[in-house]
Amino acid sequence: VNISILIVAVVIFLLVLHHNFLSLSDFLKRELSDSSPLGLQPIDFIPAAPQRLIDERNDKEISVVIAASDERLGGAIAAMNSIYHHTTSNVVFHIVTLNDTADHLRLWLSSTALKNMRYQILDFDPRVLEGKVQVDPQKADTFKPLTFARFYLPSLVPHAEKVIYVDDDVIVQDDILELYNTPLKPGHAAAFSDDCDSTTNKVAVRGAGNQYNYIGFLDYKKETIRKLAMKANTCSFNPGVFVANLTEWKLQNITKQLEKWMALNVVEELYSKTLAGSITTPPLLIVFYKQHSGIDPMWNVRHLGSSAGKRYSPQFVKAAKLLHWNGHFKPWGRTASYTEVWEKWYIPDPTGKFNLIRRHPEAYEAK
Repeated sequence: VNISILIVAVVIFLLVLHHNFLSLSDFLKRELSDSSPLGLQPIDFIPAAPQRLIDERNDKEISVVIAASDERLGGAIAAMNSIYHHTTSNVVFHIVTLNDTADHLRLWLSSTALKNMRYQILDFDPRVLEGKVQVDPQKADTFKPLTFARFYLPSLVPHAEKVIYVDDDVIVQDDILELYNTPLKPGHAAAFSDDCDSTTNKVAVRGAGNQYNYIGFLDYKKETIRKLAMKANTCSFNPGVFVANLTEWKLQNITKQLEKWMALNVVEELYSKTLAGSITTPPLLIVFYKQHSGIDPMWNVRHLGSSAGKRYSPQFVKAAKLLHWNGHFKPWGRTASYTEVWEKWYIPDPTGKFNLIRRHPEAYEAK
């Protein structure tokens, strides 16, 4: 009997001890999971950095997409150089080009100060545009397939959640991280700079008529356009610089929507032929009608290529975060305004193929 009582007592003791051990284990697990980085942690756990340090550190990967055609390769080089030298962030350039330009581009990058820049060269296949773009046989040489590369951002940068797209005729004068951090409203797949309310266009719109409204890009005589119920005087936006949320882009199937309107234009000729004349902007205007966020207008100070005259004061140009020579007067070709600003970032072509009118030879010694 005494032995039996002793055995029972030992069993009860072991059960109590086991129960207490389990309770202690659960307590420790809760403490570990609920503790702050400065609290109790497993010895092999590296605590997260305080939020202050995370905010100050610029190791976030920023994807920048830029198209680089052979005849404008110098523009893309200058744009990337200006971005690269104005940021401490982890910028990765996704350079979209055609197959016959890739070798020239690769040599230009590897032989200059940009050789340590992170980049990826992507070959754009113009066949994706078949049936979606109507090319005038008499103007076939003016058709630029790379202008449509921005329609296919998720395919070009499949793993990025957010990207910046810039044209090749820009110069960046501030940290691209600020543009990347542009807030996009819920449900918006992109942020553009509007043509009517931006700082740059308080001068530019004056006397421009309908060039900066939807009627400048779309033919409102066509029933298909009228059925969309888009107001003709709605401000257009500039698609040469924008920030895209690719998660939202894919959810809304933006690329398919753009292709739909491209194909419809081939059949119905929906774009305006009298004013703006762009075949890239109209489908973007339709798809993003009142469904886009805005970027700081100083991040797209444009129309520097609209004329040879100086539209803006030197002080304003110096303060701009991004300069955009959209228009016919490119800083590497005809006499454009503020070419000396662009030339500071141009890196001469080691092959000598890129034809540049060097108005300021001394500018090339710096970079």
